[in-house]
Amino acid sequence: MRYRTVLTIAGSDGSGGAGIQADLKTISALACYGASVITSVTAQNTVGVVDSYSLPASSIREQLKSILDDITVDAVKIGMLGSAGAIREVAGLLQKIEAPVILDTVLCSSSGKDLLEPKALPVMIGELFPIAALITPNIMESAMLAGERNCPGTREEIESSALMLRRLGARSVLVKGGHMEGKECSDCLLHLERFRWFSREKICSVNTHGTGCTLSSAIAAFLALGMNLESAVENAKNYTFEAIKAGAAYRLGTGHGPLHHFYRFW
Repeated sequence: MRYRTVLTIAGSDGSGGAGIQADLKTISALACYGASVITSVTAQNTVGVVDSYSLPASSIREQLKSILDDITVDAVKIGMLGSAGAIREVAGLLQKIEAPVILDTVLCSSSGKDLLEPKALPVMIGELFPIAALITPNIMESAMLAGERNCPGTREEIESSALMLRRLGARSVLVKGGHMEGKECSDCLLHLERFRWFSREKICSVNTHGTGCTLSSAIAAFLALGMNLESAVENAKNYTFEAIKAGAAYRLGTGHGPLHHFYRFW
């Protein structure tokens, strides 16, 4: 019997709430085997990102190549890449495999620190959009990627933003609406030429650090387990919702703590 394996390519969060650490927790919680390629090392905690150091593109290439040369990968999640060089190396190697790729378009931290150099934005669009089965920007990232000045604020604007990203080469788009005002958290999926909205009530919790990382990794895990894209998104949304709900009861640090990735087990 072979493990269903998910490879995460992302940055390291020493506080354990986001990045590689959140990805591997999510993948493990969903009964898959997690492998990783580290693209950057961040200095961060529950309050924010203090500093970030991007690994050389050559190191990222060798990490990724060593995994792909030996291990069968069933799905890939891409998070923080940091530089245009890293994007090119990752895209070049992933073009050689058939596993579905989930691209979490990490552009900046929630505290406002840039996590991708500005000149790398068109490289991400040109190199990674065509090979990704799904991209998962939040509403702010969707505006940045589409070159819009204002974030979409209504369902019609979010659908328009998703269509714009499709025109830029994305096969399917999930625009995350967690930053929208209101009592609901609504995400918009554009897939197979139609829109589907996923809505759940917002949970009153400060422990939301790593939500985007968790969601994209969960989608990759469910794809690795054999689900189609729409079912993978639906199940990932449910898992992330329950992880936020369970995590609200805990306290770690003085800022935004993590989700409870293992709520099913303890």
